[in-house]
Amino acid sequence: MDIKGTTALVTGANRGIGRAFVEALLAAGAKKIYAGARDIKSLEIYAGSETIIPLALDINDATRIREVAASHGDVDLLINNAGIALFAGVIAAESLVAARAEMETNYFSTLEIIRAFAGVLKANGGGAIVNLSSIGGLVNVPVIGSYCASKAAVHSMTQAVRAELASQNTLVVGVYPGPVETAMAENFSMEKVPPSQIAEAVLQAVAEGVEDVYPDAMASGIRDGLLGDGKSVEREFAAMLPGPA
Repeated sequence: MDIKGTTALVTGANRGIGRAFVEALLAAGAKKIYAGARDIKSLEIYAGSETIIPLALDINDATRIREVAASHGDVDLLINNAGIALFAGVIAAESLVAARAEMETNYFSTLEIIRAFAGVLKANGGGAIVNLSSIGGLVNVPVIGSYCASKAAVHSMTQAVRAELASQNTLVVGVYPGPVETAMAENFSMEKVPPSQIAEAVLQAVAEGVEDVYPDAMASGIRDGLLGDGKSVEREFAAMLPGPA
């Protein structure tokens, strides 16, 4: 898919990886970029741009998602970036509140927007969908165990969507980054990569038709480790346990 001339919708576009996607799309020559976020005021950073169009979009609001899909029929690249991480274990957490919220936002809401835009993409020749999972969706990091479970659901759902939309020529890309320099990862002491590295790697993958993206050295290393000795990788991350609730 040629990024130049495309019309893209980016969720969670007000900061971090989402903002990097908007900037990378602009640099690549996208014709129009719908920058979505829950709080429209947070998108004032794009004021004055003729290419970037701020869009009030709470991905937890299914009615709003359907409204946006019905009124934005020119989208041919959907980038599902919005998500939450509540830094909870699965047993150590006092309740399932965090796990339910992460699954609702990261999995169900992402699926909701894909379902709403599948027909739009079909009408526009197929287009592409990008889903931000995480390397934690392939191997669980217990300190953020429920987040990883939600991203594992995104990974599996991405495969299902890819299969169901293959006949309409829609490219479905799964993205599995390691730690990124964002507010979401500020509590992690691991080495992090800039959001721009993720966005640029993903747009290159879309242009080349690559379905699975490991956009940093850590993600690539873990992917290779899982292919070679998955249990060793699992045991390595199992040491990163959550503290008391």
